[in-house]
Amino acid sequence: MPKVSVIVPIYNVENYLPKCLDSLINQTLEDIQIILVNDGSTDNSGNIAKQYQERFSEKIKYLEKENGGLSDARNYGIPYATGEFIAFLDSDDYVETNTYKVMYEKAIQENSDYVECDFLWEYPDKSKLDSRDYYFDKREMLTKVRVVAWNKLIKREIIINNNIKFPFGLRYEDVEFTYKLVPHVNRTSYVSEPFIHYVQRNSSIANQQNERNKEIFVVLDNVIDYYKQMKLYDEYRNELEYIYARYSLCSSLKRICKIEDTKLRDELIDFTWDNLNNKFPNWKKNSVLVGDDTFKNLYMRSNNKFTYTMYVCMLILYSWIDKKINKKSQ
Repeated sequence: MPKVSVIVPIYNVENYLPKCLDSLINQTLEDIQIILVNDGSTDNSGNIAKQYQERFSEKIKYLEKENGGLSDARNYGIPYATGEFIAFLDSDDYVETNTYKVMYEKAIQENSDYVECDFLWEYPDKSKLDSRDYYFDKREMLTKVRVVAWNKLIKREIIINNNIKFPFGLRYEDVEFTYKLVPHVNRTSYVSEPFIHYVQRNSSIANQQNERNKEIFVVLDNVIDYYKQMKLYDEYRNELEYIYARYSLCSSLKRICKIEDTKLRDELIDFTWDNLNNKFPNWKKNSVLVGDDTFKNLYMRSNNKFTYTMYVCMLILYSWIDKKINKKSQ
């Protein structure tokens, strides 16, 4: 049995795929399974993946399917994973050669279900370190975990036994997957090295702001429904309320304010405020929010209908200026 199975969804990344696959083939962890899922690519990505499979058949399993999106490709690969741990890696990213050896050894050493590492945001002209905010229990993990799937090593039996999957056809799939995973993780470990290179592409789905930004609320509602089905909602209600407010007023709002269609943008801005206050009318009294004076929490606590409008205007102005600056630099 392999120690680690790495699932790599592939869709039209012919210019990035060789670097990603080279970083996996050259891992210092020898007992590794690399599962390549070609999600209906229309460029040369499939042929590149097949060539690697032919050269490294002892490590690589190649799969093909009709295009169904990132979540569908990851879910498709999970049943083929035979490793003790599962990792996910996007095919336009790459990893350091000792990534999975260090993370696996950490998991064994500390008898962990889950290991997380730092990563680098890779821009064309710079890199930016992303470091973990420490958490010590499941409640803190819910409010502080970085909701990306690809910087983690997860015990396979946790994913399989609890049927944890990525949501089909939705953006923000890592948000739903991560928050559904948290209740089942009993011991976590952390490696501070930035092993993952998270490559930033202007053409990626994450950088396209449109009506699909609203899907974050579908994902968050799915998470809340899951906790209710698992009879965990009452136990974690406070943390879930805080998460909902934070996405509504911070990262999601920032993305919405970048939408160029002004009618759609204004509709989603109004929806965001009304949706939060309808679902959680007392969110400003949330104990996580009032108990921690971080800059983000202070900003969130300052929100009312008037200040929300003012913040929105500032975000729209900032987005407009940033766009003008980027155009001039091109």
